[in-house]
Amino acid sequence: MTVIGPDGQPRCTWATSAPEYIEYHDTEWGREIRDDRGLFERMTLEGFQSGLSWITILRKRENFRKAFDHFDPQLIAAYGADDFDRLMADTGIVRNRLKINATIANARALLELEDGELTELLWSFQPENRPAPKTNDDVPATTPESVAMSKALKKKGFVFIGPTTAYALMQATGIVNDHLADCIAR
Repeated sequence: MTVIGPDGQPRCTWATSAPEYIEYHDTEWGREIRDDRGLFERMTLEGFQSGLSWITILRKRENFRKAFDHFDPQLIAAYGADDFDRLMADTGIVRNRLKINATIANARALLELEDGELTELLWSFQPENRPAPKTNDDVPATTPESVAMSKALKKKGFVFIGPTTAYALMQATGIVNDHLADCIAR
């Protein structure tokens, strides 16, 4: 069941609790992303969100983009101790050692892949003929596909990408469409 937004339109229940959520929900969440860099950014942000509210990450997203060189994997893969220290001192982002190290490790893993290979890998886990969820109870935290995606990414050297984070990535990038059945963004 959706909720009616301030404009009278039905949206997923989480989408109306903050103005930033409405914009994100209506224009980004669940929209297809089919490029390695865009997927790397979302993977990174979903990893940073782990254990936190998405609104925290959404409100800091521009700071993350500046701090991590707009998610350029070439630049991030070359980060050293000074960059790590700079990031740990940056109050504009979430300062978490494991998550910062994971971002650097994942940039390095991405560079080991062929151009477009991350996109192809992630999209290979898109489920077929999945019915539109009618309520939040119909939206899982993980799926067999997200478990398999997590395992496949780990085999390629990616870290800090468990099945729940993988599923959030799938939702955010349109690999699955979890907008509720009567949501305007479906």
